[in-house]
Amino acid sequence: MGRYLFVSLPLTGHVHPMAAVSAALVARGHEVLWAGSESFLRPVLGPDAAIAPIPLRAHRGQADRGMAAARSRWEGYVVPHAKATLPGIERAVAAFRPDVLAVDQHAVAGAIAAHRAGLPWASLAPTTMELTRPYRALPKVEAWIQRQMAAAWTAAGMAGAPPHDLRFSPHLLIAFTGSALNGPLDWPDNAVLVGPALARRAPDTAFPWDWLDPGRRHVLVTVGTLSMDLAQDFHARVVEALRPLGRDVQAIVVAPDGTVPDAPQGDVLVRSRAPVLDLMPRLDAVVSHGGLNTVCEALAHGVPLVVAPIKGDQPINAARVAATGAGRRVRFAGVRPEQLRADLLAVLDDPAYRAAARRVRDSFAAAGGAAAAARHLEGMLEAGSTDGERIPA
Repeated sequence: MGRYLFVSLPLTGHVHPMAAVSAALVARGHEVLWAGSESFLRPVLGPDAAIAPIPLRAHRGQADRGMAAARSRWEGYVVPHAKATLPGIERAVAAFRPDVLAVDQHAVAGAIAAHRAGLPWASLAPTTMELTRPYRALPKVEAWIQRQMAAAWTAAGMAGAPPHDLRFSPHLLIAFTGSALNGPLDWPDNAVLVGPALARRAPDTAFPWDWLDPGRRHVLVTVGTLSMDLAQDFHARVVEALRPLGRDVQAIVVAPDGTVPDAPQGDVLVRSRAPVLDLMPRLDAVVSHGGLNTVCEALAHGVPLVVAPIKGDQPINAARVAATGAGRRVRFAGVRPEQLRADLLAVLDDPAYRAAARRVRDSFAAAGGAAAAARHLEGMLEAGSTDGERIPA
């Protein structure tokens, strides 16, 4: 049996798919340790997960959009996170002595720690931002990102330049998506697409399940953990879009307490957290920012989407949802309530959207999810299987 060290950014959409993979490894008899914030990881991973605690520190906000988002993501989050967490990750490596590191693509400290220890490591891609490499068409931006990684490498006391892009392990790249959603891309030779990695989560005992009216259709509205500071005006427009639909539609809006003050009771339920996977079988549509985790969770259940992308890989994901026919794309900043209502009703009323979402669901299921990812990680210990959707060279 193997010993695996998991390293992720403290972001819900990043940790959830990796947590499903770590649970699959544990179920197969392997030892798993996470290196990260105990306060963040424990509620997600559960009471039995082994965690090497690394204090969570505040980082600069990421409210920027467009090209400024790349700067804030790297200068304000990725690089400072690497500097703050590398010592703790290396202590975990020394104490746990893992066989393999499983590293979030943006947690470059995990890649540096693996290099220093001479250990094999896998890149796990919880977003499509790095997979699609949109900045390759902008050489100066791509070169700037490479300099950010080189600076993190040098700051860690590593000699020379990184031997390769720290976002892409030379051993294995696991992507939590599938070609049915992403279409043809220039994938690395060692990439494998396993679809969404889903696992049971702790039940939300406080969620008012009896609020859901079985005679009405249900919509989930969520813009992700990184975008709440941008979402208040969007949520107000969502509520106005939903207001005339109350006889037929109920909506669950995930938003901080007190930020959606005019939601009509009985028609719109505002919660700071929601049991997303438990809700999915009851949903008729999802209104989302287009984060890959939310998009794939919806499509894995055959639920169509209305996507209002903000930044990062979200415009890419929104475009792919629309291209597959599994939903519609709207403008986050500019969509008016009337237009949002029309797009939502189109997704709810036209069965073609749900049919397209179900086609993606079926392709995801065939890719194998968390179990396939676990088998590929096992293959780093010894010759493994070819489960999942391996991308040909």
